[in-house]
Amino acid sequence: MNTQIIPTAEPFFLPGGRTGVLLIHGFTGAPKEMRWMGEYLNEQGYTCLGVRLAGHATTPEDMIRSRWMDWTACVEDGYNLLRGTTDRIFLAGLSMGGVLSLLMSTRLDVAGVVAMSTPYSLPNDPKDYPIWYIKLYSRFVKYLPKSKEVPGASWFDKQAFMEHISYPQNPIRSIAEMKSLLGEMRAALPLVTKPVLLIHSKNDTYVLPENMEWLYAGLVNASDRTKAYVVEAGHVVTRDAARHQVFELARDFMRRVEDNL
Repeated sequence: MNTQIIPTAEPFFLPGGRTGVLLIHGFTGAPKEMRWMGEYLNEQGYTCLGVRLAGHATTPEDMIRSRWMDWTACVEDGYNLLRGTTDRIFLAGLSMGGVLSLLMSTRLDVAGVVAMSTPYSLPNDPKDYPIWYIKLYSRFVKYLPKSKEVPGASWFDKQAFMEHISYPQNPIRSIAEMKSLLGEMRAALPLVTKPVLLIHSKNDTYVLPENMEWLYAGLVNASDRTKAYVVEAGHVVTRDAARHQVFELARDFMRRVEDNL
């Protein structure tokens, strides 16, 4: 069988109870990075759907053709699919998935948001350049290294890194889309009224921990806002050594929100 989607990186649906969790992966990532969290929450009684964002888990060329509105549409699709089998839905996103979760909580009727390793602004060099310049530059240079460190160096669970699936470099054209999406999210932060749990690793060298503090400060109208730090994890907290702590934080938050509904 010759499929477009990278094996093990497919979207997933795990039927459970009447509360749904829409799991949203990160920039250049794949549904696989949310699967362990989905399986854990499903064991706790939740119905879980891990979506695949447009242009991801196939080839980087697909991602270059995708726009940030395609990614929000994927979240909306997932929400509508889950709505058919559940009474309430939480959004749980990693990195860009967290950005999408916060933004889309202002457009969809959700019970709450779990945003993990979420950037407030672009990390690394491109943040200082205007979007038009990034788009222009991407016509001449297609890719940018993800970081200066050796791949996997910031991971605590080396075996999990070996099985991790993401594009090896960041498509520069897609960085422009990410910058646009971050602008949309920052503008939407005061409009977020639902409960929010922010989780970040103190050892995240890719999206630095202060991003969580900036997000927390911007959530001025959230009915409930909580921030939690973990250690023993790099950026991908849903796959790294501290993952079970992350899963339990998410479960406890969602149960608390459900108890107050």
